[in-house]
Amino acid sequence: MSAADYLKKLQEKSGGRITTELFHSGQLFRDRDVVKALRQGAVEMAIPGTWVLTGFVPDADVFQLPAFFGQPYPVVYAAADGKIGEIINKQFESKLDVKLLGPWLQLGYQNTYSTNKAIRDFADQAGMKIRNSGGAGQSARAKFFNAIPNVTAWPDVPLALSQGTFDGLSSTDESLASAKLWESGVKYGFADREFVGFYVPMISESFYKKLPPDLQKLVVDLWQENIQAYRKSMEEAQTEARHTLEKNGIVFVSPSESALAAVRAKMLPLQDGIAKELRISPALLLQVQADVTTVGH
Repeated sequence: MSAADYLKKLQEKSGGRITTELFHSGQLFRDRDVVKALRQGAVEMAIPGTWVLTGFVPDADVFQLPAFFGQPYPVVYAAADGKIGEIINKQFESKLDVKLLGPWLQLGYQNTYSTNKAIRDFADQAGMKIRNSGGAGQSARAKFFNAIPNVTAWPDVPLALSQGTFDGLSSTDESLASAKLWESGVKYGFADREFVGFYVPMISESFYKKLPPDLQKLVVDLWQENIQAYRKSMEEAQTEARHTLEKNGIVFVSPSESALAAVRAKMLPLQDGIAKELRISPALLLQVQADVTTVGH
């Protein structure tokens, strides 16, 4: 919806000098292939998730670091919009031959959900098999809670859940609601705010360079002007999704801010090791330590 709104405004404000067409839900390319498509000129714009960009720029995995565990949105946004995001954006632009349009759009908090055993406290995850979407950060976090990490592709999750392949999963309210996972046996939600995933708005560098200066300015300015509204609608979509899950019988427990901060403090000594596994650059890790680690203690 955010992408559609941006494209509609772009066409209007450019007086039709830029015509737009939206292909959603991976109609043209899978997320992981869209960067290649941008480079080859098969698409002019894409908004891939940070999780598919880590293969090109490992620093895109920064929000998997313990410093971000359980942090409220303002802290996460400040990092993405500040020097931390800047370090990553420079790498995106130089390594991917793209022009970044501006601030990233969040998917929302990744939480933990379970089928037969309720998770009322962090300790309840011990011994549970928890599915995640992959990567060293998610695996390290599961192990921290003495859970067993499992990686299953999203399309296979409903069947695997109903067959008891794993006891729970790490995902977002919106993802669970759209897949109606209560039908596959999910009964409990633990809103532990593990990390926030982001979508990164980018256009092909070669396309951008072909635009006259006024249109170059327009594509960037329009995104910047609207990003706050887009973020707000994403937050509202996640809230609405949680209501849908609750209406369908999923019972939620939300740890307090102090409980989240206490877990974060216990995780922090592991941060250097996790950063190494994630291949986070030393410069970015220093920036995280300067900007984030002291917040919320």
